[in-house]
Parts: sequence; C-alpha cells; structure tokens
Amino acid sequence: MWSELVKSDTELPFFFGAVCACESREPGAPFAMRSKNGKHTSAVGEVLDFSPPHRYAHTFKFTAYDDPPCTIIYELKETDAGVEFSLITENVPTGSKTEKSMGRGGPFIINNLKAMIETGRPTTSGGLILMMIRLFEGLTPKRCRSENWPLSKTAPSTAR
Repeated sequence: MWSELVKSDTELPFFFGAVCACESREPGAPFAMRSKNGKHTSAVGEVLDFSPPHRYAHTFKFTAYDDPPCTIIYELKETDAGVEFSLITENVPTGSKTEKSMGRGGPFIINNLKAMIETGRPTTSGGLILMMIRLFEGLTPKRCRSENWPLSKTAPSTAR
C-alpha cells in the first residue's frame, strides 16, 4: 500500500487522477499535484514528515482557492488483519472551500486507494469521476495553470 500511496510522476486515480510532481520527499521539499498532461496544478504543498512505510505528512493548499494551507497525514499500521490506513487532516479552515472539498475528497481517496490495492483499478464511480475530470479539464481556472505554480515555488509559504 505504501508504494502505491507515494508514487510520483505517474497518474494516481485515488488522488483524482493527479500526478505527484516532486524532486524529493525530504522534509521541506515542495510538491505539486498536476493533471496527467501537466498543464494544471490542483494542489501544492511541502513535505513535513516522510517515514516509510508508516507515515507521510505534508501541507496542502488547493490552487483554486485563497484558503490557507492545512496539513494532511497518511498513517499505515500493520495489524493481524492486514494494514490499517488513516487519512488525517489538521488545521483545515472551518467553513472554507477547502473544508467542503476535503469532506468529499477523503472518502474518494480512501475507497479508490483500497480498490487500486485490491483490484488494480479505481472503483466504478471513481473511474467515472476521473473521466469527468479529464473531460472538463479545459474549464479549469487560469490560476491553476502549472506555469503559475512552478515546483520551486509550490510550498504554501511562498505560493501565490
């Protein structure tokens, strides 16, 4: 599960088809979640903790919103029944567009990551959502164009 979660430079269906662009997973390193064709960036952040294969934490900011960044933590714990996966969010601005999007996004990520691990493909509804995202990519706001979010400037402390 860990290797699927931290893939970079390949489409991740459980992250809404985004590709994680990063140069490193060292704390302080920036990353960007880009469209498959690289034209748009949906989110940016900075690695806070990378402790394979149990914990990955980073800041997170949607490029389409003016909301401040929050923190996302992925924790994996081996149990007798398999692997327990936790998706934890912290400092999500209450009442924000980020909060609303993350409320819907969390279950999508969890369900589609599980499906990818078990079957090699997203859920049926996840596949439909990915198709819709690709179909409507041309309607993505101009502020989300990747040229506005170069990897060297994607950490939320310096992002526009």
